[in-house]
Amino acid sequence: MPPDARLTSAILVGALRRRVADAGGFATILVKGDEISGVILVQALDRGQDAGLFERVPNLDGGYALMHCGPAPAEGPEALAAYVARRRRSDPDLWIVELDVPDAERFAAETIC
Repeated sequence: MPPDARLTSAILVGALRRRVADAGGFATILVKGDEISGVILVQALDRGQDAGLFERVPNLDGGYALMHCGPAPAEGPEALAAYVARRRRSDPDLWIVELDVPDAERFAAETIC
């Protein structure tokens, strides 16, 4: 792949869903964003318990990393819903993908970064 080529957001999200399913977990798209370049947020769960919200962000090496974003899980679902609503108002093209699998952050980092 040429150095300036990159995978689309839709392809990355699809790969993430397949990897999680292959590991016996559950992945669902809560909000479908821009197919080409939408920002990807990952809501990580472990057996239904919130483990945090992560965003795929560019890093200084020209690649990507996952960064924790939004409220801490202890702040509750209302704080998370308010954060997501604010983000969607400012960026209607973003994706939100929920992963329910042990070590969901690792799955996301290995797949979309």
